[in-house]
Amino acid sequence: MLASQFKGTGVAIVTPFLEDGSIDWDGLQRLIVHLSKGKVDYLVVMGTTGENVTISKEEKQEIFSFIAKHNSADLPLVAGIGGNNTADVVYSLKHTNFTGYSAILSVSPYYNKPNQEGIFQHYKAVNDASPLPVIMYNVPGRTGMNVSVQTTLRIARDCKNIIATKEASGNMDQIMQIIKNKPEGFEVISGDDGIAFPLIACGAIGVISVVANAYPKQFSDMIRLALNGDYEAARPLHFTFLDIVSSLFEEGSPSGIKVYLSEMGICGNHFRLPVYPVSEQMKTKIIGLMELIS
Repeated sequence: MLASQFKGTGVAIVTPFLEDGSIDWDGLQRLIVHLSKGKVDYLVVMGTTGENVTISKEEKQEIFSFIAKHNSADLPLVAGIGGNNTADVVYSLKHTNFTGYSAILSVSPYYNKPNQEGIFQHYKAVNDASPLPVIMYNVPGRTGMNVSVQTTLRIARDCKNIIATKEASGNMDQIMQIIKNKPEGFEVISGDDGIAFPLIACGAIGVISVVANAYPKQFSDMIRLALNGDYEAARPLHFTFLDIVSSLFEEGSPSGIKVYLSEMGICGNHFRLPVYPVSEQMKTKIIGLMELIS
């Protein structure tokens, strides 16, 4: 099945910046090496964690091409192409160079809060325009609109180029209903690190992770144990990560994860506004939490 190559741990990679706001290409290369050595299963480029809304279309193409060029471990690559203007998303799908990429991750429309029919029609247009298989992405905490169980299943049945959903609603009942009723060949991927373990136990095929930017080996080891049904071994790792995962979002993401990466010497703790660094108090807390993982 098409979705099987996205089983395990995908990483929603950050975009490293220099202090002046320009892209830190050396930091990005260090991050790719770090993730490859950590044996993650695939990389997701230009998602929310990559601060994609502050990056121009020209810069996005540069980043897509740079990562494809430096993907020495030959990991599957997923390109983030989404937005709240369907016509603009369709244009990007038709005019971006996706050489080296295996799929698209496309977030549901945000801010303008379409109804469920509008969400379906948006994804139908994405389905028809995309040159690659699509992973839809439901994250109502950011978009302001939940993609319902019924709409997700309708998309899964009627849009054959959409092969999976990244579910970040945090609603366990909703996600389990999707897993229970989805058609064959359509998969569910956790969009939340903190509930990836229980969702895998219910039938999800893995996670698109933020925390794995910093801890690729440890977190992907936990995901593999869970996928292999070794819940006794996976459970303590899951609980070890809980406080770390919470810290990533306490003062906004990717503000949290870049503290970890900065302390590890992978990239700087720099952003493009309106994203802003965490407070010194939060930074101190994060540095303390780093002692939990060896």
